[in-house]
Amino acid sequence: MSNVYIDNIITTDRLIVKVLDESSADKVLNYFLRNKNFLERWEAVRDKDYYTLGFQRNTLISEMKKIKEGMMYKLWIYKKGDDKKLIGSISFNNIIRGCFHSCHLGYRLDKDEINNGYMTEGLKESINFVFTELKLHRIEANIMPRNKKSLRVVEKLGFYNEGLAKKYLKINGKWEDHIHMVLLNEDLE
Repeated sequence: MSNVYIDNIITTDRLIVKVLDESSADKVLNYFLRNKNFLERWEAVRDKDYYTLGFQRNTLISEMKKIKEGMMYKLWIYKKGDDKKLIGSISFNNIIRGCFHSCHLGYRLDKDEINNGYMTEGLKESINFVFTELKLHRIEANIMPRNKKSLRVVEKLGFYNEGLAKKYLKINGKWEDHIHMVLLNEDLE
């Protein structure tokens, strides 16, 4: 993947969305520490090392390698005017090319920023970038049925339901069903 994608900054009316390198590990760690209890019910069980500066630095290094290899595109969200505090992330994971041109979408938002439309706003512009610049054909988001707010976000963006995946991911120590939501790039031939 070109450095142009790594250096690209997506702006919206209220947000700055961009790739971060290991120099931002302290901001990422601060985000996860602030949101630890909130995120537990929606994510895999985390080892205590996850909440250390070294772990987050190594994760950012690993993610940058995957971004450069074209396997992922991970973005972090700031509110305009506050480049010190991260409020969320958007990740286009498992990018597969060939005849598939697809990826999985993951996103998370700060517990104190929910219901302000930030995730919908950030996702809309990030998806536009991924479809136009990375030329992906399909984005798949797998969401637990009880996560109504997350389902509403992708529905507003035009994702449609392709079915229920039984016991799809192990979340907070338990195998959880997920609704398979999909968005197609209709402009890609």
